[in-house]
Amino acid sequence: MARGGRKDARDGPERRCIVSGQSAPASGLIRFVVGPEAQIVPDVTGRLPGRGIWVSADRAALETAERKKLFARAARQQVVIPEGLADLLEKLLVKRVIELISLARKSGQAVAGFEKCRDLALRGEMAVLLQAHDGSARGKTKLRPPAGPESHIGWLSARELGLAFGREHVIHAALRAGGLSQAVVEEAARLQGLRESIGGYAAGEDKTDA
Repeated sequence: MARGGRKDARDGPERRCIVSGQSAPASGLIRFVVGPEAQIVPDVTGRLPGRGIWVSADRAALETAERKKLFARAARQQVVIPEGLADLLEKLLVKRVIELISLARKSGQAVAGFEKCRDLALRGEMAVLLQAHDGSARGKTKLRPPAGPESHIGWLSARELGLAFGREHVIHAALRAGGLSQAVVEEAARLQGLRESIGGYAAGEDKTDA
């Protein structure tokens, strides 16, 4: 899967990143709006009222926008940027991905556990394989994602995946094809852009609330 902000072009609306100046599919960018008291507010669902300010889903791009005061330039006014904006956005995206996986589970599009994932793969029904970054490397090699791009998500923790399935932790999960599956893929790609640029999850840090 390509990193957030650098996905292959898709059909759909394009927006211009205030950092790069380039237009890209909205699914690979983050929308912000100016909220009460001129505060910059991340709009991960794209539903908040107001004129959108778009930034590539990439931690370095966000830090550049903040450092060079590009949010204020795009908003044409002085704005207040929340402390730790990139970390705040990462937490919001983690929550969003967990919620979508949970919805997929409730609709029968998502399963958890090695055996269920393997069975789904053997039936040719697996569209996306999700594996916890902090799971056993050896254990994860026993399952392979389906052929093709965007078929593997490996930057969620076991605890984060567990929250989506109502468990303490989950190492292996899988999605069937469908609208929710695509939504999970797109939101997870944006999250990856916030995580990979700081070295991924080598330290095993969990961004979900305790």
